[in-house]
Amino acid sequence: MAKLRKQKFFDLWLPPALWAGLIFWFSSLPTTPTNMVYWQDFVVKKSAHIFEYGILTILIYRALKESGFSKRKAAIWSVLAAAMYGAADEFHQSFTPGREPRFRDVIFDTIGASLAIFSIWKALPKAPTRLKSWAKSFQLL
Repeated sequence: MAKLRKQKFFDLWLPPALWAGLIFWFSSLPTTPTNMVYWQDFVVKKSAHIFEYGILTILIYRALKESGFSKRKAAIWSVLAAAMYGAADEFHQSFTPGREPRFRDVIFDTIGASLAIFSIWKALPKAPTRLKSWAKSFQLL
């Protein structure tokens, strides 16, 4: 029984830990412009923040929900955890050459987290059957 609990813990929390590690690793790399046009570079980089933290939130939400949290509490805590990780990541970037910590990036991280929960709660229930089936198998619904 204890081994089963350890395996479940590992299965639930390894994905968000690995994803957070990937975010940390990307933040350790010096940044370069993706495009010479400022607004295009801005859109690409902020979209990446939204995507990265949306995925992180989904993984944390799944782990919390499957650990016994209600869907509502899992949603609130996963958004808060992603936002706090975003803030910690910006602090980490202050030590990375070529990077600058920016509060607005934490805002984009939180937007990504909130959009992820909104998508799970509002969009997935209205999604095609095949997508809902996938979400159930991933333990999101």
